[in-house]
Amino acid sequence: MRSPKLAALEIRRFGRGKLPRAALVALLVLPLLYGALYLWSFWDPYSRLDRIPVALVNDDQGAKADGRRIAAGDDIVQGLRDSEVFDWHEVDADEARAGVEDGRYYLSLTMPADFSERIASSSGDSPETGALRVRTNDANNYIVGQISRTVFSEVRDAASTKASRSFLDRIFISFSDIHGATVEAAKGADKLETGVGKAEKGSRDLADGLKDAKAGSGKLAKGLKKLDKGAGDLEDGSAKVAEGTQKLADKVNATADKVGPFLKDNEKAIGDTAQLVADASGAIRDNLDALVERAPTAAEDARKSSEDLSDVYKTRCEDAVLADTACADLKTAKDAAAVVAGVADEVSTLVTDHTGDLDKLDKHLATLEKQAQALADRAPRLSEDLDDAVTKINDLNEGAGKVAAGAKKLHTGLGTADTGATELDKGVGDLRTGAKDLKAGLYKLVDGSGELADGLHDGAGQIPDYGERDRDERTEVMSDPVRLVSEDLHKAPNYGTGFAPYFIPLSLWVGAMVAYMLIAPMNRRALAAGASAWRIALAGWLPVVVIGVLQTVALMSVLHWAVGLQMARAAGTVGFLFLVTACFASLVQWLNARFGAAGRILVLALLMLQLTSAGGTYPVQTSPGFFNALHPFLPMSYVVEALRRLITGGGLEPVWHACVVLVAFTAGALALTALSARRRQVWTLDRLHPELTL
Repeated sequence: MRSPKLAALEIRRFGRGKLPRAALVALLVLPLLYGALYLWSFWDPYSRLDRIPVALVNDDQGAKADGRRIAAGDDIVQGLRDSEVFDWHEVDADEARAGVEDGRYYLSLTMPADFSERIASSSGDSPETGALRVRTNDANNYIVGQISRTVFSEVRDAASTKASRSFLDRIFISFSDIHGATVEAAKGADKLETGVGKAEKGSRDLADGLKDAKAGSGKLAKGLKKLDKGAGDLEDGSAKVAEGTQKLADKVNATADKVGPFLKDNEKAIGDTAQLVADASGAIRDNLDALVERAPTAAEDARKSSEDLSDVYKTRCEDAVLADTACADLKTAKDAAAVVAGVADEVSTLVTDHTGDLDKLDKHLATLEKQAQALADRAPRLSEDLDDAVTKINDLNEGAGKVAAGAKKLHTGLGTADTGATELDKGVGDLRTGAKDLKAGLYKLVDGSGELADGLHDGAGQIPDYGERDRDERTEVMSDPVRLVSEDLHKAPNYGTGFAPYFIPLSLWVGAMVAYMLIAPMNRRALAAGASAWRIALAGWLPVVVIGVLQTVALMSVLHWAVGLQMARAAGTVGFLFLVTACFASLVQWLNARFGAAGRILVLALLMLQLTSAGGTYPVQTSPGFFNALHPFLPMSYVVEALRRLITGGGLEPVWHACVVLVAFTAGALALTALSARRRQVWTLDRLHPELTL
């Protein structure tokens, strides 16, 4: 009988009765339960971290920096609430400590009271590091502690970045402030350069002015010497004047005593006389005016009258035949008229030729009239005026005395001024020397201020002046200068997908192991009939391969449709697992065929070795050297690596490599099983009385 028929007979054996059918169903379902339950429980634990109770303690008191209030603890609490990473319970420190100890909380996160103050110190003179306090208890759960370290590292990085942004933002603002101040300083230096230039010019003018001042101070000193000498003369002269006014005052006072009573008794007579003089002067002035006007006319009339009398006298007395008796009288009248005409001509000539003298006379008469009138007006008060005159003379005497005393003080002061002028002259000389030094220093300062202004302008150009947008960009980069830009070429969408290449072959190995607990590794009928060893080996292998294929279909269907496993290469994955099932079946068959009851223990031991050396969880390089040495010699190592490429994607070279290795293992195991079948065809005492029966 051929091997396929023997295999079919072995499978049909499970249809004879309810218990074999139930056993067959158990064979098909066992890998499903084993693999699906494991993967389901591990499928995506990170998406359910919000169910883990964690204590959150915010003791932060806040702080102030640059007039702004900082509440870093509140910001972190709000951020954690929004993230929904854990099931946060806001409690006090004592409650958190007790809860982590007794297991109510897996861990606790505490913001200390000075948390904001320490963060705010980054912008001050003594920056300090803020500390988030995490308390874990591995007695509650070790993995949660590991997860929390990753989560809280991200929280710490976010808080550090925010604190760094605040600190760096102040630095960039300071750059802008320094830039602005340097620009202002440069402008000030420009003004300083201009001012120093003016000061240098002023120093030149000062030096020139002090040169003139030196000459002037010399003249002043000489002049004060002369003034001092003159003041001496003034002192002597004023003393003599004071002496003279004293004598005058004495005489006036003595005379006033005598004249006073006379003036008082004759005030009316003096007034009348003065008034008479004034009136007479006025009348003379009026007649002078008439004289000037009438003198020429009178002279003309006098000449005409003289000529008329002469004609009458000639006619009546000289030319007449008979002399008139009145000729004597006419002659007298003629002669008198001639005299009058001569006098009138002389008066007219005098008036005409001496008009200027008459004007002077008129002015003198006017003055006399005015003075006489004034005297007439003052006459009633002459005695009082005398008293005023005496008082004024006495005041003059007193003033002269004061002038003499002042002249003496002036002489003394000018003597002091003379000495001071000499010292001033010397000081101005020293000041002129200093002005020359100042001029030289300011000349150098002009050059230095120019260099300062140029340097400040250059410095202002080199100091960055960041706007708000530039400042934000640079602050963001410098607060987080190195970012992790991850590129996952073939990302597993969840935790379960990442572990599927490890749990699926484990399930299939368990399925093959349990299958050979119900199915004999070598067909007894074929052994008894003396069939060939290869036929016996294939007859015992093929039924388990068929069951394994059914197990694979059931397992992958549930994982894909129920659990949600997504495969990059679904058909390739299933086909490869058929090969895995065939390989595992051949290995389990051989161990059971060769070692009998002990082979079942060896199957379990080989499973443990494969699980620990396959690198299904952590990279095999992290395992001890023993497992690293076993890794390349066990089939599950290649199965895990190939399934990763088939499920999540990637190059197929490991898949083809794994196929070759699995085919080799399968062929080798079948050959060893055939060898064992050949041996089992020979009965021995060990077979008749086995040492161990399972």
